[in-house]
Amino acid sequence: MDWKNLTSIDELEAIANKSFNSPQVLFKHSTRCSISSMALNRLESSTPPAGVDFYLLDLLQHRNISAAIAEKFKVHHESPQVLVIINGECTFDESHMGISMDEIAEQTA
Repeated sequence: MDWKNLTSIDELEAIANKSFNSPQVLFKHSTRCSISSMALNRLESSTPPAGVDFYLLDLLQHRNISAAIAEKFKVHHESPQVLVIINGECTFDESHMGISMDEIAEQTA
């Protein structure tokens, strides 16, 4: 799994712009949460869909970015949470045990 670390609010606009060319996936991860760790492990042990960029946000270090994601993409904050961004908008989000690579692949096909 080739994660890009999301560490700046400024990156959100670039992600939105890139989503017009290829789907972008954001995974909001709490390093202190066992459910979040399980979801991350499930994603990392799966084969990601081709042509999709995956971003990892450490919620404990970057709460401000999580808040900006909720505002920009009009989603309710959850942790863990995965968002699929296509054409500048969040077209899918899921949290907790509902997070799966199969679902992400279906949403980005």
